[in-house]
Amino acid sequence: MKTDILIIGGGIAGLSAAAALAPQATVTLLEAEDALGYHASGRSAAMFLKDYGNDVVRALNYASADHHEAAGILSRRGMMMVARPHERDDFVAEATHFNMQEIGMDQARAHVPILNPKTSAYAAYRADAHDLDADRLLQSYTAQARRDDVNIVQKAQATAISKTANVWQVQAGAETYHASILINAAGAWVDEIARLSGIAPLGFQPYRRSMARIPAPGGHDVSTWPFLDGVNERWYAKPDAGKWIVSPSDEDPVDPHDAWADDMVLAEGLARYEEMVTQPVTRLETSWAGLRTFSPDRALVIGADVSDPTFYWLGGQGGYGFQTAPAASRLIADLVTGQAPEIGADIARALSPSRFS
Repeated sequence: MKTDILIIGGGIAGLSAAAALAPQATVTLLEAEDALGYHASGRSAAMFLKDYGNDVVRALNYASADHHEAAGILSRRGMMMVARPHERDDFVAEATHFNMQEIGMDQARAHVPILNPKTSAYAAYRADAHDLDADRLLQSYTAQARRDDVNIVQKAQATAISKTANVWQVQAGAETYHASILINAAGAWVDEIARLSGIAPLGFQPYRRSMARIPAPGGHDVSTWPFLDGVNERWYAKPDAGKWIVSPSDEDPVDPHDAWADDMVLAEGLARYEEMVTQPVTRLETSWAGLRTFSPDRALVIGADVSDPTFYWLGGQGGYGFQTAPAASRLIADLVTGQAPEIGADIARALSPSRFS
């Protein structure tokens, strides 16, 4: 089967790129699983905070904000960080990093009444943090791609990749796909796809992030509570459809796989959370885990490989995939089609894979 552009990976990165490129070329997207967004994209507790990530990631966040607002996928949540008595210095540094304002503990308990006055000594708040409807965004890009005739093929794991006469040949199942441009948006598997393509890997590392859903603490209505973060990312919690989800903020390096939560990691993270509140965790309703994949400098990698201008990287989304998707997909589309990057040449260079050469 012939196509102009072949995208490997059906998460938020691949689907948004397909939607951005489809008006200008024929596009085929291959997803190894039988569902789109099965791995990291389908397991995200997505938030949108413009000042999350390093400076390059923040540039993508800011460039994506208008799209998210126009799409109606954001709802005001707010973010609050709390710290223990001995964590004052770390608290000040982190609050400054996130542009949060310190608030008194009475005000903090007005936001989250279960804070333990013996352990929660400092709090900072930022109102303009939003829940991001990850499923709605994923479905929106999927629908847009299908409207523009993107050929989305599921259960199509790439098993062999070669290039002859300037044409990529990708074997997936019984089908061989031929394309002039190959975009590697394979999430935790980006380095594996590169190796399969004869391209040197860049050193991406997947990390496990676990989550637990518990009943609303103490029977409270948590719908207006903010995203709650322990200083130094010791844990975080947020409302979820009338329930309360807590993460140990684990970041354990793992090989690419279908992730699951580690019971001991969850127990340790829940204990750190319980230390800061007055309501113990008495029951887990469900738990899960996903993989957050980072490049060596923890910024996304977007652009052509230095060894082959027809092989494009779109990886390293880490925990930023949904909030950066509009700008990241616009950038990959600009680069593939030879347009001046809308986000600016400096940011495009900072995201290029050439920074690792």
